[in-house]
Amino acid sequence: VQLQASGGGWVQAGGSLRLSCAASGYSFEFSSYAVNWWRQAPGKERELVAGLLVGDSTIYGDSVKGRFTISRDNAKSTVDLQMDRLKPEDTAVYYCNMVNFWGQGTKVTVSS
Repeated sequence: VQLQASGGGWVQAGGSLRLSCAASGYSFEFSSYAVNWWRQAPGKERELVAGLLVGDSTIYGDSVKGRFTISRDNAKSTVDLQMDRLKPEDTAVYYCNMVNFWGQGTKVTVSS
């Protein structure tokens, strides 16, 4: 299974970015598995940002609730993370994961 994360970049505080995680190389039903977005800032532990669970229920980290939205497109095997009202503290490398597979990460930098 390969997970390809994309969409990171530089944005000013208050702006938006949309990350995408594309899955390939699997033989199971994509919709049957939860997909999560994590992030890791320099010097900090990796933290869960958002998760899209089986049945499409969602979970969000407290720091991003109301600002980030996770969604999936099963036809395209992608899970997106819409990030609005970004803050400098959102600066991190963002990773997607499914089961025990991880993408390579995409860097998000939010300037004040």
